[in-house]
Amino acid sequence: MPSGTRCVWGYTVRNVADAADPPKAKAAELQVWTPGQLRAFLIHVRQDRHYTAWLLAATTGMRRGELLGLRWIDVDLDAGRVAVRQPRVVADHAVHASEPKTARSRRSIALDPATVAALREHQARQAADKASVGPAYEDSGLVFTHPDGSPIHPHLFSDWFKQHVRRAGLPKIRLHDVRHSYATAALAAGIAAKVVSERLGHATIAITMDTYSHVLPGLDERAAATVAQLILEGGEPASASIDKALTNGT
Repeated sequence: MPSGTRCVWGYTVRNVADAADPPKAKAAELQVWTPGQLRAFLIHVRQDRHYTAWLLAATTGMRRGELLGLRWIDVDLDAGRVAVRQPRVVADHAVHASEPKTARSRRSIALDPATVAALREHQARQAADKASVGPAYEDSGLVFTHPDGSPIHPHLFSDWFKQHVRRAGLPKIRLHDVRHSYATAALAAGIAAKVVSERLGHATIAITMDTYSHVLPGLDERAAATVAQLILEGGEPASASIDKALTNGT
């Protein structure tokens, strides 16, 4: 449009909306279980063939693909550690071994004694399965398999989780939310965010802090009370219970 020409119809030479900042979508509130609910779930599945997988998910926050891709060569029971190296994921309706989600997802995770004991028990049961099935056994080297040694489809594993949750009468959450429940409990227990981030395999600690920001206000209040008690009263601070709902509105 020539300089000085009046725009009769109100047209503009550019779309002014291009300069606007669109509103950011509000992140969905995490659905997590309390430590007590996690414990109730583990009690419910104690006799399940895949109890050790459920326990490992609850005590490490490992992703579904990381659990189902875990191999015995990635497990050091004497040292009490597992290494995440080869997740099994679904892509284009097919299941295949994949690289870890990020560079930091390739990690070594320390295990507690109860989880190590469960893995030893599971290993013995799997050896018995192999002897029972005989030559037809599929020796995939995976930790969690069907009785014949064949890999478990990730979608089937999620379906099993849903069935257990329903039968246990617990609040409905996704299998991935067990990971969130672990992280929430760890942060609420006072575990350093950097340690939690490393155990979860997050790319950066900022992701951990942003994802679990719902826990941080409570931690700030607890820190204020704990340090004040230590300085002003000189006694050992009493540990606060974390066995309560930790998400907003619950």
